[in-house]
Formats: sequence, structure tokens, C-alpha cells
Amino acid sequence: MADGAAPRWLEDFGDVPDRGLVAGEGTVRSLTFVPQDATPQLTAMLEDDRHRPGHGRALRLIWLGRRRISGIAAGTRLRFSGMLAHENAMPTVYNPRYEILAKED
Repeated sequence: MADGAAPRWLEDFGDVPDRGLVAGEGTVRSLTFVPQDATPQLTAMLEDDRHRPGHGRALRLIWLGRRRISGIAAGTRLRFSGMLAHENAMPTVYNPRYEILAKED
């Protein structure tokens, strides 16, 4: 991929490429924390929030070397970008860039 290439915007998490630079938005459905004696890793399941909560397609975001990130919790809306991979048939982005989005009133 060329330097400075724009990421592919994911309108629907069910329509993801095999790999490549991607970006999108969604709502954190769940977080997985690892025990204190394990290698630090924070996993968030990000849901395509155009559907009813709990019924949208999901994408996994994994931050290696982090146990927690202030402001990220279940229900938080995020915008992300990063390199897409597939781990166990689940679209996954490792160490994504992210932006916490304000809640709409």
C-alpha cells in the first residue's frame, strides 16, 4: 500500500476486505480485560451501531500493551483506523488509532 493512502471507510462491518487499511465508527459492545499476571492486552468488540443494540455486526479492536484506556467502556462510540486482519474468522484491528466520539443528545 502506498504511503499516505486513505483507509477504506467501512459502512457495514459485514462487508470488510480481507486485509488493508480501514476506518469506521461504532459502539463498544464489550471489553475483555486480561489478568494482572498476563501480557497486557485490551480487547473491545465494536458494533456497527446502525442496527438495534446487540444486533449489529462486530469488529474486534485489540490494543497490545494496554490494560485500560481512559474513556473507553461499554457503550462508548469510537471512530477508528488501522490495518485489518482476520483472526479466527473475526475482522480484527491491532493497535488502532481511535477517537472517542461525543454522545448525541
